[in-house]
Amino acid sequence: MTEAFAKQIETEARQAMTELVAAAKLKKGDVLVVGCSSSEMVGGHIGKDSSIEAARALYAGAAPVLAEKGIWLAAQCCEHLNRAIILEREAAEKYGWEEVCVVPRPHAGGSWATTCWKNFKDPVAVEEIRANAGMDIGGTLIGMHLKRVAVPVRLSLNKIGEANILCAYTRPKLIGGERARYTEED
Repeated sequence: MTEAFAKQIETEARQAMTELVAAAKLKKGDVLVVGCSSSEMVGGHIGKDSSIEAARALYAGAAPVLAEKGIWLAAQCCEHLNRAIILEREAAEKYGWEEVCVVPRPHAGGSWATTCWKNFKDPVAVEEIRANAGMDIGGTLIGMHLKRVAVPVRLSLNKIGEANILCAYTRPKLIGGERARYTEED
């Protein structure tokens, strides 16, 4: 991977994360899950061309945006770890998410989860979470880790590197019938 391509990934990640945080109206203490195929970011096939360099560039662009706002980053592992989540122990404890025993590696967990594990202050793995928003980079299927109801978000860009990105935030379920009100202003 060239230095220029790594810088491109970092810049695109920063822009995409900034737009998603704004669109989702995330606040301090919220959780944002990112599933990432580093293989897809570098133009390969998901699960076949893992790139720790691409994952590091993504982290360099995305993590500071979340840290600045006090939003927890949750990294989805690949299918070889059953899409477990890597996050800070403090976040797992705050939300009551049970720790499981595994340490991700590039070919068992993925380069993205491995990069997050190595950069987090006190990382843990958990089996499942209910995040407030998410970014799927390269078709990693993050939906299982989002709260109900997911609302798609269109950003100004649709790729990071060579990987397609899909984003969403969540909102509470709308319940009631035709007489129900959902805001004070109704």
